[in-house]
Amino acid sequence: MGRRTVWGRTAAAVGAALLMTTAQPVPALAADEPTPYSYAEDARTVDGSTGTTQAVRLTPGRTYRSAIGPGEKLYFRLDLDAVANAYVSGTAVPAAGASVASSDGLRVSIEDVDAHRCSYGNARFGPTRSAHPVTAWASREIGTDEYMCQAAGAYYLVVERVGPRTSSGASSGPSSGGSSGPGASGTSSGGSSGSGGQGAGQEWGLELGYAWEPAVKKGGSTAAPETWNSAPPEPLRGDPERRRGGSGFASAGPLAQGIWQDEAGIRAGETRYYKVPVDWGQQLHATAELGSTTGGEGYVGNALVMSLYNPARGLVDDALVNYGGEQRSAALDPLPPVGYDNRYSLDDEVSGMRFAGWYYLAVHLGSAVAERFGEKPIGLTLRIRVSGRAESGPGYLGSAEPRGAFEVTDQDREAAETGAGTGTGTGTGDTLGGDGEAGSSGSEESAGGSDGSTISEGRRLAMTAVAAGGIGTGSLLVLTLVLWMLVARRRAAAERPAAPSGGGRASRRGRHGSSRGR
Repeated sequence: MGRRTVWGRTAAAVGAALLMTTAQPVPALAADEPTPYSYAEDARTVDGSTGTTQAVRLTPGRTYRSAIGPGEKLYFRLDLDAVANAYVSGTAVPAAGASVASSDGLRVSIEDVDAHRCSYGNARFGPTRSAHPVTAWASREIGTDEYMCQAAGAYYLVVERVGPRTSSGASSGPSSGGSSGPGASGTSSGGSSGSGGQGAGQEWGLELGYAWEPAVKKGGSTAAPETWNSAPPEPLRGDPERRRGGSGFASAGPLAQGIWQDEAGIRAGETRYYKVPVDWGQQLHATAELGSTTGGEGYVGNALVMSLYNPARGLVDDALVNYGGEQRSAALDPLPPVGYDNRYSLDDEVSGMRFAGWYYLAVHLGSAVAERFGEKPIGLTLRIRVSGRAESGPGYLGSAEPRGAFEVTDQDREAAETGAGTGTGTGTGDTLGGDGEAGSSGSEESAGGSDGSTISEGRRLAMTAVAAGGIGTGSLLVLTLVLWMLVARRRAAAERPAAPSGGGRASRRGRHGSSRGR
């Protein structure tokens, strides 16, 4: 009877939530609004400090979520050893429709305790003049400088909002990270730096990725390749397959070699993310084709930008294309095969192809397209070719953080072929996320009792249903699914045989239904 009472109360709570959802008007994502950026589900929320003294420490292998206001300069602490290379990326996420200038953006740098800059990178909105996620990266690399940034100890990640008043670039210091964001090859590429800069005073969301690359065996080459096959590849043939792009790095849609058509197309102001596994010795070719449309007229310069990021979220290259209602395509420049020694090149397009793993394609359609051709989605087709036979890696002397970040597994290849993990926000394999740590937000293990009590579980489900009511679109479907789960669990509990009364070790149900010993 006790169990029935618990389930009854839970069902009543869910039913009340259902009534609240159907009776009250709730905000919904308008059909003409771009899909918002999807942060990593396990990202820990942290606040940047305005000085080094109170800077919070970041852990390698984790993804973090924060925010940055106009003109702000935020600090985070990195505790580095004297062996591994450290890479940190920052993704600025302005609100959809925010007013930005082409020279607005983000600067990410790593400094030692004496304010020596190890490297820095800039990401700007560029000639599209359209608010969208832009990503910059910085690194501390062992062996690149004989005197600076080589010792173990405390370092600082510095994240800055930049705009017209700071568009002259960073001060002296090496720039071993990528230097710009999508379409942002400088600050004079057709955008205005007028009053609309800095997102009209709005705060931007911020996602930070932090990866460690272990040392390698001695004796490898320390010179970047000077030549490689730069001939255009044979065109792909056949009908396109449908695949859904994600709305962030964490939810990027996996793609293998082939012709892929986005299931939903792309709307003005929207950014779609995809990822392709590229192993050591393999060469990536990518083209984005924007389909034709009717019902509009005119011409939009720099309408679409496709940007390529490496497994550490470092910008490798981007391609821009104009749009006048007829089909247009943007192709990346011929890139070298993935190789460890690419990092020794002074060319960002070469040095960015420095490790194996998931390479990300971010495709953004400028908001100005809506003014000429309306809000409806436009067809988007990606042509992906991965040429060359996979080779063995450089011989790492340890494990990367996050684990497996700089390698391609059979599971990765299968996910790219089948689309497993598309749109889930977690993807497949290890990405810039990792396991939870002490004090991290979002943990559900503490929500229930030590015995996994049904009361705590039911309350969590009811609260989830109430929260889902605020989403608007699709909320009835979510609540129906919750009710179905409650009924199914109740039936399973009724059919479960009673536990033996002997002295055997007790077991309890885990979060995913697995049996775990105490």
